[in-house]
This record gives sequence, C-alpha cells and structure tokens, in this order.
Amino acid sequence: MDELPIGRRVAYWRGRRKMSQQVFADRLGKSKSWVDKVERGVRRLDKFSVLYEIADILQVDVQLLLGRDPERRTDALNCIDQVEVQEIRAALERYDSISAYFDAAPCPPPLDDMRKAVNHAWLTYQYARYGVLTRALPKLLRDAQAADAAYRGDQAAIAAHLLGQVYQIASSVLRKLGENELAWLAADRALAVCQRAGDPLLAGIATTRVGSALLALGRARPALELNVNIAQRLAPSTSADLRPEQLSVYGMLLLQSAMAAARLGDSATVNDLLDGADEAAELLGADDNHYWTCFGPTNVLLHRVAAAVELGEGGRAVEADGKIVQDNFNALLPERRAHHLLDLARGFAQVGDLANAGETLLKGDRLAPSEIRCRPIAHEVMSDVLRRTRGAPPSPIAELAEHMGVGI
Repeated sequence: MDELPIGRRVAYWRGRRKMSQQVFADRLGKSKSWVDKVERGVRRLDKFSVLYEIADILQVDVQLLLGRDPERRTDALNCIDQVEVQEIRAALERYDSISAYFDAAPCPPPLDDMRKAVNHAWLTYQYARYGVLTRALPKLLRDAQAADAAYRGDQAAIAAHLLGQVYQIASSVLRKLGENELAWLAADRALAVCQRAGDPLLAGIATTRVGSALLALGRARPALELNVNIAQRLAPSTSADLRPEQLSVYGMLLLQSAMAAARLGDSATVNDLLDGADEAAELLGADDNHYWTCFGPTNVLLHRVAAAVELGEGGRAVEADGKIVQDNFNALLPERRAHHLLDLARGFAQVGDLANAGETLLKGDRLAPSEIRCRPIAHEVMSDVLRRTRGAPPSPIAELAEHMGVGI
C-alpha cells in the first residue's frame, strides 16, 4: 500500500467501503470526473483540508492515504479494519427469522445462488484470503439470514443448513483475526441454526467452532467438555457409522478436544484424544475435506505438532513434523499448510532455534500471506524472534516483520 500513488490508495479504500465513484463524489461535494482524475493520478491531491475530508468519508486515518502509517496496523495490511468488523457485527445482530414470524419476509435469494456463494466462501477461507472474505461476509450473512427467514417446508432445512455454514465461516475467520467475542457469537448462532437444519454432522462440526472460540477466549475447560461430549455421541458404533462424513466430523471433534486439553496442560488426555483421531483417520483411509474439515491422517499429524506446541514441548513438535509425508502435506489447502507452518515456527522458537523459526514464518508467508500477516499469534512469534535474535535479523525476516507491522 505504501508504494501506491495517493490516488490509487483513495481508490482502494473507496472500494473497501463499497462506494461507487458517484456516491463518493456526492459525499465529497465533487464531481465524478474529479474523483476519477484523482484516482488515476491525473489530478493532484495537494490540499490537506480535502485529504482530511476524504479520510473522514472513508473512515481511515489520513496517514494511510499519505502512505505514512508508522504503526502498520492490520487495516493497512489488507486484513480487516474496525469499519468492517462493525459491518459483520451488525449482520450478526440481525434477527430476520423472528421478524418474519410477524411479517412476510422479503424476497430471498435463490437457494442455488446461495449454495454457490457459500461454497465460494469456504474455498476463500481455506485458501486463506481473509481480507476478501471479511469484506464479503456482511452481504453473505444478510442473504443467508433472509433465506432462512423466508423459505418454508423442505427448503427451510436447506436454508438453515446454508446459514449454519455461513455462521461457521464467519466464526472461523473472525477467530483467526483476533475478534474472539464475535467469533463466539457466530459459532453459537451456527450451533443453534444447525440443529434446525436436521443434520447432526453439521451440528457436530459447528460444535468444533464453538470450542475453538471458547479456547481463543481462554475457556479451555468448557471447550474440552463440549467437544468430548459431542464426539462421544457421534462415535462410530456400527458399520453404518463408518461413513467418511461421520468419521471426518468425529475426528475433528477429537482433534479440537486435544487442543483444549493441551491448553490445560493435560498431556495424557491429549495423547488419548490424538490416538482416537488417528484411528478415525485410518478408517477414513485418506485426507479429505468432508464438511470442510480437511480431516485425515495428515491433519492428525499436524495437530500432534500443534498440541505439542501448546504443551510447551517445542522439541517434540519439531520431531512430530518430521513424520509428515511432504507430498501429502503439499496436497492440503493453503490455510491448513500455512497454519501448520505457524505452529512449527512457534515450536522452533520454543527450543531457541530462531533461524528456523524465522525461515518457517517466511515459508508460511509465501504460501498464504494473510495467515502470517493478519493473525495476532503470528505477530507474537515474529516479535519473539526479533527480540531474541542477536544483532540485526536477516533482511528477509526484517522485511516480513515490517510488512506485519512488528518491531523489536
């Protein structure tokens, strides 16, 4: 962003605020032609009074427009800013279903269109394009809520299923970006809606989102109890329960339970839960993405690394990473791989291997920049690497730290 001309920065933030040139011009009291010339660099912005007015309309710090943001906050990193957080919050605070109980709901979007939009949102998340996703979420939430409020009969269950997925997507990306209270709200909404959808597996995977949000809020004990409780209910007991979808959801419940147990420092329970997930993965037979879980043998190994890191056992985490088959790892989607590289970087830092910690962050950034640049935990790791490195860090690490907005 800092390297762009000021007109391009204006155009960028106007686009993020979903304003047309005409709407922006009207609010500024200028012509559309004036705005177009500014954004193309044909006309200079040399009056501070106009700059401050533009910044006020776009709801950004004027320093962002000038390319002088000293703190390099996440809103300068194409992640999410507080305006977008508030838009998502407003969408989560809607209660279309109860309004539709008293009044006829407005014409909802077609369910086929909604299904395509939801699938695209899942892929956007799993490719770690968090900035793109958070800007699309408010409309997606409103559309899914409208559909859930309007459709009746057999279509009602489909609409509830789609809304439950949208809430889960929202919870997942909000937690990644450190908006943990909102992530909990979205996950809680997902769980309630998924029960109406009549799909126990959808409710099961929604439970993992609630558990993850609780864990992010420091509530490891209820996260563990919730996930274990639902895992027991979905545990395979007959041959009919060995469907890939059920094994995947059951396995993810065990993995999330293991992460909660690791936060509590209960290594024995962690090992039991990971072993149970490993058995489910062996029954599944391969890595897959049923219910958007990415569950399989490789994901279990990734969680062994993550759990070891949570337990503070960096050496064991690095050792576990060595058991991952590289071809299987490369076949996973970018979010899962970059998330693992962040966990591994934490493990290297725990054992004092700062060079590998920094190099692993670089690998994650090359794979999925948002996973490294937008997540608070990644900022903590980079800050730790910089603080403990003797002398100046290697230039690639220093450059990444600058992009992340992290200083010593």
